[in-house]
Amino acid sequence: MPSNMTIDRPTFVTHLECSLTGERYPADVLSGLSRAGRPLLVRYDLAALGAAVSREAILARPTDLWRWRELLPVRRTENIVSLGEIETPLLAIPRSAGSPNVLVKDEGRLPTGSFKARGLVMAVAMAKELGVTRIAMPTNGNAGAALAAYATRCGIETIVFCPDDTPEINVREIALQGARVYRVNGLIDDCGAIVGKGAAEGRWFDFSTLKEPYRIEGKKTMGLELAAQFGWKLPDAIFYPTGGGTGLIGMWKAFDELEKLGWIGSERPRMYAVQASGCAPIVRAFEAGEEHAERWEDAATVAAGIRVPKAVGDFLILRAVRESGGKALGVGDPAILQAVDDCAKKDGLLLCPEGGATLAAYREALRTGEVDEDERVVLFNCATGLKYPMPRADAAIDRFAPIDFDAL
Repeated sequence: MPSNMTIDRPTFVTHLECSLTGERYPADVLSGLSRAGRPLLVRYDLAALGAAVSREAILARPTDLWRWRELLPVRRTENIVSLGEIETPLLAIPRSAGSPNVLVKDEGRLPTGSFKARGLVMAVAMAKELGVTRIAMPTNGNAGAALAAYATRCGIETIVFCPDDTPEINVREIALQGARVYRVNGLIDDCGAIVGKGAAEGRWFDFSTLKEPYRIEGKKTMGLELAAQFGWKLPDAIFYPTGGGTGLIGMWKAFDELEKLGWIGSERPRMYAVQASGCAPIVRAFEAGEEHAERWEDAATVAAGIRVPKAVGDFLILRAVRESGGKALGVGDPAILQAVDDCAKKDGLLLCPEGGATLAAYREALRTGEVDEDERVVLFNCATGLKYPMPRADAAIDRFAPIDFDAL
């Protein structure tokens, strides 16, 4: 358990709220989507929270995810499930980005190697608190791994469905960490349909993206951390790899809560939702001025984590992007792979393909004048690049042959 946790744990959750209609729902009751079929958001008594804790007190605590405990939903300390959720670093990549002001928030340092740990640690802790014993979820890989790890740690049975072409390392990781994992001949929304059907039949609780209220709360800690890391003045722009979009939605919620607490001002980063051009429903909806995104047919990209043909929180993603003055941007697979290669070879940081998409999108935005090289920009690398296939290294030395050192 994190060292800064105590048994006397103040909590300030007041209710849940439909993100579309504003209808209120009681807290401390197991909930899925609202009656309108949209995500529920956790709401807090921010006035009481602000009177109970200051941002200076937050900064004095150890730098893990749980330092933000007053802004998180778990009420009872014994329900915390932790594998060591650190604050992730901000790393400059001046050679590959072409600017010293571009920083990568490297989420691959988290448990199970991805930012999915943030959302799933919170969702699993709340499932434990609310008495859930069996969970199912669709995944493109990393979310399933995080769910398996945390659910196994607290004894919740887990079933995971993934597309047939999910990277083998992810499938094995999920299985090794205690979940039952099944490959599905289809995409992630096909997997989600199986999960939804089983949930309707009472077989399990549906842990699909945004179909329970608490993954957003875990993901919003990315925004809370950025505020603290930047001295309570946010960066000018954030490039975020967007599939289901939970993290982008969560950060936007975090910024709103921090402003209401008086811990930051009204300035906001421009939020750039980055998608692969082979699966870009949010980009298409943004460019068409639509509030919702139609399903993207025949989705295909090397960045499997953002291959989400239809997101249940599409309107929340689009709302945050537009309110911030940002955009939804699509980048092709060749640009993604080139960005991964460049960042590794020029700056020594191995990005995952989804992280490479944010660097590719930043480069294009810089070229078109959408961003300025003097602006402070954060790119999200959502997982360690070690989980993904890498190009073959062809150079080799025959250990039995004399070595010509002049040729090396």
